[in-house]
Amino acid sequence: MRVIATAGHVDHGKSTLIRRLTGMEPDRWAEERRRGLTIDLGYAWTTLPSGRVAAFVDVPGHARFVPNMLAGVGPVPAVLFVVAADEGWMPQSTEHLDALAALEVADGLLVVNRCDRADPAPAAAQAAERLAGTSLAGIPTVAVSGATGAGIAELTDAVDALCARLPDPDPAADVRLWVDRAFTVRGAGTVVTGTLPGGTVRTGDELAVSPGTARVRVRNLESLGTQADAVSGVARVALNLRGVAPGDLGRGHALLTPDVWLSGTVTDVRLRRVADRLPRAVTVHVGAAAVPATVRRLGPDTARVTTDRALPLRVGDRLLLRDPGAHRILAGALVLDVLPPPLGRRGATTTRAAELAGLTGIPDATSELRRRGLVRAGTLRAMGVPPAGTPVAGDWLADPTWWAGVRSRLVAAVDAHRAAEPLSTGLPLAAAAHALDLPDPALVAAAATDPLTVRDGRVRRADVAPALPVPVARAVAAVHADLAADPYAAPESARLSQLGLGRRELAAAVRAGTLLEVAPGIVLRPGADAAAVPLLAALPQPFTLSEARRALHTTRRVAVPLLEHLDRTGRTRRLADSRREVDGAGTADAGPTDTAEPD
Repeated sequence: MRVIATAGHVDHGKSTLIRRLTGMEPDRWAEERRRGLTIDLGYAWTTLPSGRVAAFVDVPGHARFVPNMLAGVGPVPAVLFVVAADEGWMPQSTEHLDALAALEVADGLLVVNRCDRADPAPAAAQAAERLAGTSLAGIPTVAVSGATGAGIAELTDAVDALCARLPDPDPAADVRLWVDRAFTVRGAGTVVTGTLPGGTVRTGDELAVSPGTARVRVRNLESLGTQADAVSGVARVALNLRGVAPGDLGRGHALLTPDVWLSGTVTDVRLRRVADRLPRAVTVHVGAAAVPATVRRLGPDTARVTTDRALPLRVGDRLLLRDPGAHRILAGALVLDVLPPPLGRRGATTTRAAELAGLTGIPDATSELRRRGLVRAGTLRAMGVPPAGTPVAGDWLADPTWWAGVRSRLVAAVDAHRAAEPLSTGLPLAAAAHALDLPDPALVAAAATDPLTVRDGRVRRADVAPALPVPVARAVAAVHADLAADPYAAPESARLSQLGLGRRELAAAVRAGTLLEVAPGIVLRPGADAAAVPLLAALPQPFTLSEARRALHTTRRVAVPLLEHLDRTGRTRRLADSRREVDGAGTADAGPTDTAEPD
């Protein structure tokens, strides 16, 4: 299927030609048929001689209904531009052309109607001159009479040829259906219609609603009056939805493939066909939506557009800016960036204008990475930019030059941390991420390549073995000497303070494996816990705390946390009567080790 919109001045015969081409009545309202004036969008379709199906969106031509016209032409790729032979080019012809040119609709047919009333050649020449220099320059011309039917066969063939040359959309593309009609059907609920430009909608699909966070499900699906299980773009579709109350959806809402679109209010654009003066307050038209917005000029042809509500846009989308007071087209706009940086710093506007000057609006992952440094692959896809390259961690993509800088800064941060915190065994991943302004600690781990390594959630130099500062190592050696003759006589807090072993120093010694801490401030030589097991196993089983204390020649201050430590490590078991027994797997002989003796 191909979808084509009409355009042209009021009463130049657009609806009449659609009736001739399709045999259907595009005017939906009785008032439209009574007045002979299209007020809102109409729809009709036909099967062409080639077997292709063409659907038509018939738009109103009167100046008062231009917003309705824009809702119809926004999502379609081609147009039938109708000019009457007996009247020629008229004011609404100009406004419709301005809109089509701003949206860069690039294909269609110039249809000179009412050739039974006047020679079509002058009107055709005049219209061709007006189309020159726009996106519709050089489109084929067909002369017809909607009243007599003259030329309708030739117009049908021309429409067939137009449909043949339009590009095929991607049926696997992400769905973005701009709603142009919403109504309630008794017994069925909410129904919406729109032009599906690409992608595929299936019965049962869940779709996200923009604006907002609501989700709806497709209960039934219809295209061109026929129910279907699936419809791919380009197509006119009607969706019967579940999960939405009547009145909650209307023209300008969008139905989206969930979780793959970015909806935002700030967009940087390149302006096209700018009017003499661009006011700050405008109306942005995109798809079937019309949203109030403000415009901030950045450079000669670039601007920042801030809309009153979030819109699901992607790089390369085309917007139309319209003056809400004077009711005229101000400019077209090509979307360059849907995630632009803030402009808070002095000189940020000039810098941003220079960045935008080099952008084309064609999605380019390399360019995006160069500008952003780091971005998720999923974010690029949501922006409309196909990801390229291999992620550095998870789905994070990084510009190679930027990533090399991160690695260099990480080495410097690790060295600075070691100098400032000699007791630390490395820079914690979370702290490194904060220092480098990285959004994910996994990026730190990925950047910690030679000469760095990651161990126990900390980054350190791989070529520098962790070592205690000399004063701490000497203090630990003194503790070892104190425990040599009586391994379970843990030093009192006064002795630890005398040696300069506070909480940080003890923690560093425990991490380095030079002390065993069975409870806060209760330290023994490494291996003392294993050495206690055979001593306890020699006792009658089960044994009491008092018996264990005597067997180990220690005090209750040490015996209680040591036995609890042995319980936690599975070497002993505490019974219901508070006695304990040694686990059979933990009775192997062992003794205090000297391998962790500090230098």
